[in-house]
Amino acid sequence: MAINGTMPGPLLRLKEGQAVRISVTNDLAEDTSIHWHGLLTPSHMDGVPGLSFPGIKPGETFVYDFGLKQSGTYWYHSHSGLQEPMGHLAPIIIDPAGPDPVAYDREHMVVLSDYSFMHPHVIFKRLKQQSGLFNHQKQTLAGLVAGRDQTLQERREWAKMLMDPTDISDITGAVMTFLVNGHGPGDNWTGLFAPGERVRLRFINAAAQMIFNVRIPGLKMTVVAADGQNVQPVEVDEFQIGNAETYDVIVQPTQDQAFTLVAEAVDRSGMARATLAPRPGMVAPVPPLRGRPLANMRDMGMDMSAMSGMGGADHAAGAKPAPGMAPPRARGSDAMGDMGGMTMSMRDGQNAPQVKLGPGVQMITPMPMDRTGEPGQGLESVGHRVLVYKDLIALEPGPDLRMPTRALDIRLTGNMERFMWGFDGLAFNETTKPYTFEKGERVRVRLVNDTMMAHPIHLHGHFFELTHGPAGHGPRKHTVIVAPGGEVSWDFTAEPGDWAFHCHMLYHMHAGMFQVFSVRPLDGAAA
Repeated sequence: MAINGTMPGPLLRLKEGQAVRISVTNDLAEDTSIHWHGLLTPSHMDGVPGLSFPGIKPGETFVYDFGLKQSGTYWYHSHSGLQEPMGHLAPIIIDPAGPDPVAYDREHMVVLSDYSFMHPHVIFKRLKQQSGLFNHQKQTLAGLVAGRDQTLQERREWAKMLMDPTDISDITGAVMTFLVNGHGPGDNWTGLFAPGERVRLRFINAAAQMIFNVRIPGLKMTVVAADGQNVQPVEVDEFQIGNAETYDVIVQPTQDQAFTLVAEAVDRSGMARATLAPRPGMVAPVPPLRGRPLANMRDMGMDMSAMSGMGGADHAAGAKPAPGMAPPRARGSDAMGDMGGMTMSMRDGQNAPQVKLGPGVQMITPMPMDRTGEPGQGLESVGHRVLVYKDLIALEPGPDLRMPTRALDIRLTGNMERFMWGFDGLAFNETTKPYTFEKGERVRVRLVNDTMMAHPIHLHGHFFELTHGPAGHGPRKHTVIVAPGGEVSWDFTAEPGDWAFHCHMLYHMHAGMFQVFSVRPLDGAAA
């Protein structure tokens, strides 16, 4: 599927403060939609069929009409079925109304995606039939003999738990090709530069399922924006970009030579590859794929070394035991404990049963840890600086500096063997109530990952602030990766409407990891 005949679709270059009207005509034989990912639109312009509008029928035209309240790098894509993995995606740049705090001489969009010639619905069906079907990097006897993988005893223990430490990404390079701006690794998409220029690279991970690790051997990258929002510059050698995240980086090559841009799949089953060069046709060496990572007990939320202070000061800092291995909290219930004066009102009235093991819940993380100070899976010992979330500090204070008045825990749950995913133990089709909020309410949300897979979680219609860093300078994001066995906390101010909240691994969302943030009263309604 394409937008105006291309994949990715056409770049929309807009300006902060503009009022925009975008007419979308559906020439497909099925319903479609466009969601403006990361844009602060009214809820009825957000583009989620069945939630914010009916969708666009074949042959019909829908006019999106909204004002631009922000600047930065964003993107747009279908929110209908599994159209996005088929190519229904495109980038957006919104230039700031005033001077841009980021100085650059040239820029390039770098849209990363994954594409398969197998239809997405066939892929989904096969995952339900055999979740590890596309994983061609399972442990072998050779790996045991060479000492590369788990010991025999470890394999036995993990097998009893029905856990596969090589199950990192569900869908792999065995069935997908990884693209840069719609071009495969052999196409060598090239972005030009003149030596000495400051080049702004606007990265978007538009992949349906793959998290990428991005580096440019021989060049440092200075991260200047995350999810479209400016951050204090931080120089790194590599960063991990989750599905639907965006990062803007500055590179300044001084040599008259080519550099390879590598976006390596998190499971090391393939890579997207491009080139930065002074002239077309130049190439640089392409590094080989690194060894694939293995999940460990820390990814299960069971790192006892961290609990005893032996896991390293930085990594262990966020470890918090669940006293007495207490059972998880009720779905949607307010988080308990010392939350600095926040009220714990149980206002939602969601007295659903506690999350418990069952067909859709394979494990419950016993000791979730704040892992936002750690590099992503497989990047723990690469020998150079890797961006971590705690490196991100907002360039300017956030627009709402109030402390939260309420706290909410949401647990990310699933059964990897059965390819079942949900929030608080329930898939979307099993839930009866959304998460409810009051307009203007300031809420702290803690996401706890009860699975052994990273999940990039996206909230529509809002930015939220991660809770680290100087007061008021937590980075503003619309999507955040919650590491396996980990937890992430963020604050947000509820805007009126019904907003999608989901994992941006599209096959996880399709399998049930989707919910609604319902904020009332609506604009124009009596308070």
